[in-house]
Amino acid sequence: MVQKYHSPLRVYKYPFELVMAAYEKRFPTCPQIPIFLSCEIVRDETTPDGSETVIERRCKLNVDVPYLLKKIIGVDVVYFIQRNTLNRRKRRLLIEAWNESFANRVEIFETCEYFVHPENLGWTCFEQVANFEIKSFLGFENAIEKVAMKQYSSNIAKGKEIIDYFIEEMAKQGITEIPIWQEDAASDKSQAGSDEENEQANGEMQSPDEKEVREMLAEELTLGASASDLLRRHSVSQSLGSGDHKSFQLDHDYIQRYLGKLTMMQESKLVQLRECMAELQKGKALPDSTLLRFLRSTEYNLDKARENLCQSLQWRKKYQVDKILSEYSYPEVITTYFPGGWHHHDREGRPLYVMRLGQMDVKGLIKTIGEDGLLTLTLHICEEGLQLLEEATRKEGRPISSWSLLLDLEGLNMRHLWRPGIKALLRVIEIVEANYPETMGRVFIVRAPRVFPILWTLVSPFIHVNTRSKFLFYGGNDYQDEGGLMTHIPEEILPNFLGGTCSKLNYQSRVVEGGLVPKSLYLSDDADWDRPLKEDSIYHCVTLTKGQVHEVVLSNEEAGSVITWDFDVLKHDISFRVIYTQTTIESSSSNTGGSSVIEQLGNEGAEYEFVESQLVCHDGESVQGSHVSAHAGCYILQWKFHIAPHKSTGQGVSESQKAHIMYYTDYLSSANYRGSLSSLQSSHSHQTAPSTSSTASR
Repeated sequence: MVQKYHSPLRVYKYPFELVMAAYEKRFPTCPQIPIFLSCEIVRDETTPDGSETVIERRCKLNVDVPYLLKKIIGVDVVYFIQRNTLNRRKRRLLIEAWNESFANRVEIFETCEYFVHPENLGWTCFEQVANFEIKSFLGFENAIEKVAMKQYSSNIAKGKEIIDYFIEEMAKQGITEIPIWQEDAASDKSQAGSDEENEQANGEMQSPDEKEVREMLAEELTLGASASDLLRRHSVSQSLGSGDHKSFQLDHDYIQRYLGKLTMMQESKLVQLRECMAELQKGKALPDSTLLRFLRSTEYNLDKARENLCQSLQWRKKYQVDKILSEYSYPEVITTYFPGGWHHHDREGRPLYVMRLGQMDVKGLIKTIGEDGLLTLTLHICEEGLQLLEEATRKEGRPISSWSLLLDLEGLNMRHLWRPGIKALLRVIEIVEANYPETMGRVFIVRAPRVFPILWTLVSPFIHVNTRSKFLFYGGNDYQDEGGLMTHIPEEILPNFLGGTCSKLNYQSRVVEGGLVPKSLYLSDDADWDRPLKEDSIYHCVTLTKGQVHEVVLSNEEAGSVITWDFDVLKHDISFRVIYTQTTIESSSSNTGGSSVIEQLGNEGAEYEFVESQLVCHDGESVQGSHVSAHAGCYILQWKFHIAPHKSTGQGVSESQKAHIMYYTDYLSSANYRGSLSSLQSSHSHQTAPSTSSTASR
């Protein structure tokens, strides 16, 4: 198994010559690196003009491994060969190191490089690449690999500290500057001409992209940005001296400041993914924050992160996601009825999105903008969120890599479990999880009603386990308790409907109260009635005339299962009830006509019973409900054309009058429901307002 380490760029804000003097003080021994016992020089060559020196050392290391493992492998120390090539003219040190001990079983090869910062001649850059391969080691391959990585990590962490330490020691001795190496006058003149020719040639060969970046650098420098920050941001590739080009790696300090504190190997994975994607994208740089999000979502599995990111880039290109912020505008139904929007920041500085999910008419929104329209809206919100994360990072001066979501569930009921809506929600979750991983910092669920466990049972399996761990649940009013919601969101930011002091007028962005979308925006003409709607025939429309009933028969095989319904009365009045019988009736059958199934069953009480009382529903009302089955058998949902008592004689009721119903039913097996069945509730709402009244199911 091969392990690769590639360091981010490390910048020493000291001249190259001073850093080299500090580096040489590490030999022949270095107390700051206890495992480094000694070294002997086996080669020392310098060119006649003194411009280049090659020193090869044989280094003895006391590897920190368990005592038993030392006894098994039969050694107390190991030997490495290190070759240093110092080019004084180019101001560049190349270090190559490989193992001499166990070379036939273990291959370790490392290259390090010190070179002058291309935009600041008074600074020095350092980067490091290493490859480990444990071929065979008496069955201790995993143990040796762990020891090697642990030891290597420890040495890398000390590397910068050691350089800083020796520079400080030299400063105490009055050594703060070392002259740059000079050639003799004749050579210097010849070299000057050569440098001038190289510079001219480089200028002619410079691509338009490089010139554009250079101009951008110059412009941003006038605004006060440091050269180091600009290099990190734009990935400028230009090294000093001979005109050689070198891709700049991420700066360690930049990572700490703008991306967060990472371990040595996490930094290495980020650098490797950055290089890989730059090659695949033909030099086009992706945001470092995006690379890091995909790495975190795969627990820094480089191959998996690369695969997921490539798939996401293809998806973005196919659906033109990069244009969504500039080309998408909110439909009127969204600005009027979608109860969500960006709203300031939480106490951690994360952008906060507030959504009153309990006030959302999911069915109405899907019936007006469609499932694709709801997805497009969600992607627009996510793209806005990425922009807000960049702004928050710049404003806070520290990494802000995720946003928070505040979900107010007051008003949530069975209406929200409309299957096409759940289907659309699961599709949205799947796409967001795949293409916006690790963007969710916290999810605050407040005022969760008793029906919420059903929704959570359906949705949670599709949410990544890392995301689920970020959910905080508040039932009832406990979000107002000490240590509640205000621990995470300041009172002056918390909306006043949740006990804060922020009113609707103070929202940064629009957050409407929601409500039911008028059916006039999505209803079909009368010609479309009496046929199943689309969406896999889940939703049905029925027309009833005087004396007619419509029944749906559901076969229930076990007690404890849940029967749910959701219907809208679109015209006239109807009555609704639920009936139970032990008599076997064809499962999932429906019947519309003058006679009903129960008329064929016999006497009430002996052959059947009403398990939900008759409910009279008027024109424009929406009804949602559920029933927890007490017995196995058949359950019949019955809708009937309703005539008010004072019209029972038939006066005032025309034979041509019709009642229109739009409905769906669902069946949840108890094996698929892990919540408390006794907590289910029904709701009965009017068209003009969100559901406010409810009746408990049996």
